[in-house]
Parts: sequence; structure tokens; C-alpha cells
Amino acid sequence: MGLNQTRPSSPPPTTTSSTPATRPPSRASSTKSLPNKTTFDLINQGAHPTHKPGKFIALDCEMVGIGADPSSTSLLARVSLVNYHGEQLYDSYVQPSTGEEITDYRTHVSGIRPEHLVATVARPFAEVQTAVATLLDGKVLVGHALRNDLAALMLGHPKRDIRDTARYPGYRKLAGGKTPSLRKLAREVLGQRIQEGEHSSVVDARVAMELFVREREGFEAEVRRRFGTVARKEKGRTEKVGADGRKGAGVVKGDLDEDEDDAGDDDEDGDEDGEDAAGGDDGEADGSKKTQKPKKKKKKKKRTKRA
Repeated sequence: MGLNQTRPSSPPPTTTSSTPATRPPSRASSTKSLPNKTTFDLINQGAHPTHKPGKFIALDCEMVGIGADPSSTSLLARVSLVNYHGEQLYDSYVQPSTGEEITDYRTHVSGIRPEHLVATVARPFAEVQTAVATLLDGKVLVGHALRNDLAALMLGHPKRDIRDTARYPGYRKLAGGKTPSLRKLAREVLGQRIQEGEHSSVVDARVAMELFVREREGFEAEVRRRFGTVARKEKGRTEKVGADGRKGAGVVKGDLDEDEDDAGDDDEDGDEDGEDAAGGDDGEADGSKKTQKPKKKKKKKKRTKRA
């Protein structure tokens, strides 16, 4: 099945027609900060047939729980991307990898139900991973807590091309230096209420983009502070960092609940797992000077006076 082909969002009903049933477009939430236009979300559409990516793309994922402790091990279940104007670029449910048993669909949060992830509805992990990597290649990636989403997709992206609303210092101040939840930022910065029931990865990606647009100059200043203004020798690329479709693809360890402010202290200048795992070299872009080791003073030999 091609990337642009629509899959049904639920198993097709028994019918004499050979055309598969599709879910009608659902109206998206309002986008106050972005251009005033009517936007429709085409759930599980795959690649949108007309919307253009542009330079900036926002990503968000929904997860389900697997294993004996589904609260601590997550599996990728849905991926959504929107452009700078909040228009949907891609949306797809993701088939669980062979051998992975979903023990908690987290429907009250994720919005994912068993019928969404069957083979006739959801796309294989490798297909989704390739489609997302193609869209993000050479683009600036926007989102909230992107380390989790990139890890679930098993993708690496150049650090200097990431704009993470969870790590932006201006937004962290709103949470007392902690990692703010997307819901908190939407309410306090945009005046919007989201995630009050089942989440939508399209809506969450759109809100992350709005937050970036609102503070774009501040984000870019932070990038210059961290990486300098020296042009890179080679353009960074979004690349796969794991085997396609293998058992364990899309699995992320740890608690990914973003509804509460994280007390963890992230190092803004430190390495972020998954964000540059593809091997993108940002070393030459770092504006800081190399620290030189202090020279050791040579000890003067004492001369023995002759009698």
C-alpha cells in the first residue's frame, strides 16, 4: 500500500462493495495563533495529498503499554505531523511488532483502541518510520518531549534542527525550572484547553507548533547560543537508528506520562538520547572555544655551588 493511500480507521464492515470504508474527516480544534483557516484532520490518512511540508514540521506520537508493567514500557501506536501553519501532513496508526503483546491500550489518554491497530487498518512500523524520516529529512523538527517520540520511531535527528517546547528555557520558567506539560503550556501560553479526555496526536503536534511560532525568535536565539552561527559542513539528516520492523521496534522504556510536570533536571547543553543518534556531527557548529590545558611550569634545577 502506498504512503498516500487511505486506510480505514476501523475494520471495514461486511459489504458487497469492493471500496473499503473510511472514517469521515473530523473537525480539528481551533488554532488561535496560526492562520485563521478551517482545518480538517484526516485520521489515519497517511500522507496528506495536498498539504506541503515547508521548513518546520511538528511531530507527536501516541503510545500504548506492553508487558507485565505497561505503565513503564510503551509501544508506538500513532504518529502525526503538521506543518508550520498547523495543516496535517501525515497521520497513521502503527501495527505492533510481531511478538509484542499490548496489555494496556491507555484509551482514556491515548485514544487508541484494539480495532485501530489491526493489520487492515494500521500501517507496518517500517512503512511509517520511512514515511516520517522522508518528511523530516532536512527539516527543523518541532514538538514536545521529542526524545520520547524519536526513540519510539527509532529515528535520529540533528540536535541543532530540533525545537523542543519541553526544553525551551522560556517555557520551563512557567514550571519553576521543571519540564512543563504540553497541557500546561497550551493553557497558560495559548489560552487553549487540551488533553481533557482522549488525546489526539494531531492536536498535540499543532499546539507544539503554535508554541514554537509564538516564541520563534527566542527558540532561534537559544539555538545560536548552544551551537553558534557557523554553518555546518554537511547537512544533517534524519536517519533510522534501528532495524526496521524487528521485534521491539517502537518500544520505549520508562514513564512517558506528560500530563504532570517532570521534576527531573535536564541538562540543556547535554546530549539527548535519540536526538542525534544518526551520527550528525554538530561539533564544528559549536561556537565555544576549545579549552586549552594549562602549561606546566618547568622546575628549575638547583645548581650546586662548587667549593
